[in-house]
Amino acid sequence: MAIDPEAAEVKASGGVVWRRGARGLEVALVHRPKYDDWSFPKGKLDPGESWEAAALREVEEEVGLRCRLGHELPPTAYDDPKGRFKVVRYWMMEPLGGEFAPSGEVDEMRWLPAADARGLLSYEHDRGLLREVTG
Repeated sequence: MAIDPEAAEVKASGGVVWRRGARGLEVALVHRPKYDDWSFPKGKLDPGESWEAAALREVEEEVGLRCRLGHELPPTAYDDPKGRFKVVRYWMMEPLGGEFAPSGEVDEMRWLPAADARGLLSYEHDRGLLREVTG
């Protein structure tokens, strides 16, 4: 079944931030202490903000990296902890500059090869997203 992002009660955008590391393709994962989970950086759209602008802003806010927007990945959809239908649209993102600094929202970021990232991700919908990226 196709997901209609515009029909979501909660709209969020994020990125699968990647780089070429010593061990091949690496992706950035974030730890959120509020939920004690590991995920890809993402966040809710501000009023009037485009999905793409929100994705770039949220990634920079959470991991401190300014990124170039790549191709869009399939959206994820699920009910959030408050029972609202949530859709998250993701894009591949390549870092252009910046540096991670821990915050109250994200206290840790890790660059990991896909196999290691798969084991650390907290949610199946994020593992599905990773499969889209790595095959």
